[in-house]
Amino acid sequence: MSSATDHDVLTRQRNDPTFASVWDELRWRGLVHVSTDETALKEALDGEPVTYYCGFDPTAPSLHCGNLLQLLTMRRLQLAGHRPLALVGGSTGLIGDPRPTAERTLNTRETVADWVSRLQAQVSRFLSADGDNGVRLVNNLDWTSPLTAIDFLREVGKYFRVNSMLKKDAVAARLNSDAGISYTEFSYQILQGLDYRELYRQYGCTLQTGGSDQWGNLTSGTELIRRSEGASVHAIGTPLITNSDGTKFGKSEGNAIWLDPEMTSPYAFYQFWLNTADADVIDRLREFTFLSREEIERLERAVADEPFRREAQRTLAYDVTATVHGHDATQAAIDASAALFGNGDLAALDAETLGAAVAELPGSVALEGDADVARALVETGLVKSLGEARRAIDQGGVYVNNARAEDATAPLSGLALPGGVVVLRRGKKTLAGVTLS
Repeated sequence: MSSATDHDVLTRQRNDPTFASVWDELRWRGLVHVSTDETALKEALDGEPVTYYCGFDPTAPSLHCGNLLQLLTMRRLQLAGHRPLALVGGSTGLIGDPRPTAERTLNTRETVADWVSRLQAQVSRFLSADGDNGVRLVNNLDWTSPLTAIDFLREVGKYFRVNSMLKKDAVAARLNSDAGISYTEFSYQILQGLDYRELYRQYGCTLQTGGSDQWGNLTSGTELIRRSEGASVHAIGTPLITNSDGTKFGKSEGNAIWLDPEMTSPYAFYQFWLNTADADVIDRLREFTFLSREEIERLERAVADEPFRREAQRTLAYDVTATVHGHDATQAAIDASAALFGNGDLAALDAETLGAAVAELPGSVALEGDADVARALVETGLVKSLGEARRAIDQGGVYVNNARAEDATAPLSGLALPGGVVVLRRGKKTLAGVTLS
């Protein structure tokens, strides 16, 4: 993944001057679904710099689009002068936040430690380390591992009431299921509450951000600090994002959209954002870009007046992909998309980008190098039979790597592009890819 220093996407961003405060901006962008006392929170954010934190558990080797919303929310607060603490949960990752449906599989300590390092590197790319409010990375394993079980029960557990813990949404859902819930996952909210108190004690942290589905865990920290420290602190829960058609945001064909380019290629990442529906694109521009209110409202008019141009989608896809992967990778993804449809030179693309683009094409297959063009057309589903393949070629309607095909028996091995891929096209828009083995 490219470093934030490789491009100017993050460094050029500043708070929108049309907003009186960062709180007003967060509200306009739809990033506040629930919070503690709104008046007090706005006053705090409008005053002297506040230390705030957001936690990320290493339950996978990469963060995903849902986490990106939290990272960009943290960035907005940092740009307003507030001080971020980015917590990657080396201890909570060993347990896992309770899911509504079933118990998590516990990962090994070695796996979690590796994922902690990976996630810390990702988080560091979105938050500046410079200046008086540079980001500080923290790991909750540092303060939980020295605790004995007796210390944990006496110094932390005594402040929690089981009747309140049972009311948390995730816990209640599991209690009403056949799976039930283990004491291990039931205790997760205590650990997250401890995190907030530790950061309050060490760094004066008075604000935690997270998804609204984590609200029970967020308030476990505010309550622990109120009971044990006699102090009032804040929490913000961002909305759970769903698409207008009711589908879950952040997934493509059932697969999560990851921030790691090895898990979701920049090409696939760009295409995910480019395919945003008209009904959703303005909300995504508010949530995931730093474009000004004026520019977003202009794009909103463009969606209403000229939706066929898809200017808002192209702006969204470029901006978010450049933020995550850098300008060069984003431009390569755009060039690959254009070249696939005959508006560029496929041979000029690097093998990695080309391979990622071909992998996203419907009907893509792997074939032996001695397969010919006609067979490839059949195997990819572009035609139904070898006879139809030959007729389509004779009629001039088949293209191999954007060049009109003339010989149905030509072996693909002599036509392959870097990385051993071949792009087939029938007509103007029906594409398929072949990877030679």
